[in-house]
Amino acid sequence: VSFPIVKKAGYEKFKNQASRFALVGVFASKRGSEIRVAVTGAGSNGVFRVASFEEALKKRFAPKSLEGLTIPADGMNSDLHGSADYRAAMVSVMAARAVEKALAR
Repeated sequence: VSFPIVKKAGYEKFKNQASRFALVGVFASKRGSEIRVAVTGAGSNGVFRVASFEEALKKRFAPKSLEGLTIPADGMNSDLHGSADYRAAMVSVMAARAVEKALAR
């Protein structure tokens, strides 16, 4: 198994207060022109990537590039800790924070 070394990377999660697991976690990385944005904890089918965020960050790897971008709530978890709409909104927030963290390193 090999893992390519990224130039910049950051991970942010919004924790469930009881379990400390991620209600929404977002990892953002940059390696040359390759950008990856992966989401965990939010989707009912496990980890997924957000292509629209990746495309926006290819133009400029900065939190501001994600302003106004959203993902649909379809396929998101929904329970007493947060609705699908809430989790979808949190993906955008956590993605911007992950990019900010990546740039700070």
